[in-house]
Amino acid sequence: MVKAYIMVTAHTGEADRLKTAIEAIDGVERAHIVAGDVDIIAVADVETPAGVKDIAATEIQSVDGVGGTQTYIAMD
Repeated sequence: MVKAYIMVTAHTGEADRLKTAIEAIDGVERAHIVAGDVDIIAVADVETPAGVKDIAATEIQSVDGVGGTQTYIAMD
């Protein structure tokens, strides 16, 4: 399994709605609204690195209100 942490920047006022939409994506274990440079951290657990790409670059970035993402794959 591949575990990844996806940092999501939300448009103003969209964090609550985006958290719900992101958590509904298959392969996303959970999402948290956070304080700091990003608005949401999503945790994905999938079979392959390609699955991470599908979640981050295709699914999450296509949600209306997402400003951008940064993805970090766990190494342990």
